[in-house]
Amino acid sequence: MTIPQGCTSAQALSFVQKNHAWISERLKKLEKAPSFSANNIILIEGKPYQIVHSPEQLGGAWLENDHLMVSGDVAFINRRVTDFLRSHAATVLKREVQAMAHYTGLRPTRVDIRDTSSRWGSCSSTGRIMLSWRVIMAPELVRHYLIAHELSHLQHMNHGPLFWQCVNKITPHKTQAERWLRQKGPLLLQAR
Repeated sequence: MTIPQGCTSAQALSFVQKNHAWISERLKKLEKAPSFSANNIILIEGKPYQIVHSPEQLGGAWLENDHLMVSGDVAFINRRVTDFLRSHAATVLKREVQAMAHYTGLRPTRVDIRDTSSRWGSCSSTGRIMLSWRVIMAPELVRHYLIAHELSHLQHMNHGPLFWQCVNKITPHKTQAERWLRQKGPLLLQAR
């Protein structure tokens, strides 16, 4: 809860006590961060997949129709889903960066997929692009925008007007992607 400036702790506590039922109802309606456990639905490349525990099978985790199949002991589901998403992200995101780099002529010196939960990506002054593996959960247009954003930093290491011109030249998805990231992004950054 955020307490408005000038409001005392006692007033805030009184508000919470008087409005407990309303607060509880609002909290129930909030979306929750994706949880990597059996029967939950997660996004992969923007599409929903149900996590299905298949303990008798071998192979870790794999996509099968609209399911993410996970083998082995139930205690390892979370780790296996995370490992799958990180590996899948490395394959797909690196391929998408390479394709856009070829198209734009903006070539990073290196592309790394990292475990970050506070940002989607970054670009160093040496030309190294880093993307969070969680980007793999976003739809294609969001991934397109995020990659265009980081590639644009190869020309402009700031967020000035020339940078945004470069982004807009590469991708038509800026507005829609930023809206999606505001609405869904914080939950994906918390995915575990």
